[in-house]
Amino acid sequence: MTDLRFEPDDGEIERRVEALLFAAAGPLSAADIARRLPEGAEVGRAIAGLRARYEGRGVELVCVADRWSFRTAGDLGFLMTEEREEPRRLSKAALETLAIIAYHQPVTRAEIESVRGVSISKGTLDLLLEMGFVRLRGRRRTPGRPVTYATADRFLEHFGLASLYDLPGAQEMKAAGLLDLSLPVGFEVPDPSRSGPEDEEDPVGDDDTPEFAQDFVSGD
Repeated sequence: MTDLRFEPDDGEIERRVEALLFAAAGPLSAADIARRLPEGAEVGRAIAGLRARYEGRGVELVCVADRWSFRTAGDLGFLMTEEREEPRRLSKAALETLAIIAYHQPVTRAEIESVRGVSISKGTLDLLLEMGFVRLRGRRRTPGRPVTYATADRFLEHFGLASLYDLPGAQEMKAAGLLDLSLPVGFEVPDPSRSGPEDEEDPVGDDDTPEFAQDFVSGD
């Protein structure tokens, strides 16, 4: 029987990190992992070792939204096609709205409608909030105190992005059919090192939680 009281070396730390990542129900941050290891354990070194060991294998260690998890290698995804559930499909209006939020965040509903050129139904934003792609970010310190929206970690996880830096450019989005509207001057990939105009916003409160509508599947 292994004596758990001994001081683990680098190999043992890597082994424990591997076990934690395999057993976790979802991705883990370095801080999540460190809490389950002896004080002072080199989590970064263990993760780097695991990434090198699994590189090119059927399962690889990947980082999405600053969290680590083992995932099937991208080129082997076809093997799981028959096992996957049919994903919930987003309407064209929802995809366009999500793209605008991703590139303009933090953004208000009125600003989203200004970019799209048409109004959006309450159900479209409710769907994106319900699916975890979007979050309520704050309230602008302007007349009416409108709520602002930003992307959530689920957005990065779903599209396989490590950070907002990995968002494709506007032309790539148009080519993929996600943006076929006229974009305003200044449309650009957001800089995640900037958190946005926090001095112009107040945090949202508990009473800002939206009620989810159910009329979002095919409407604009």
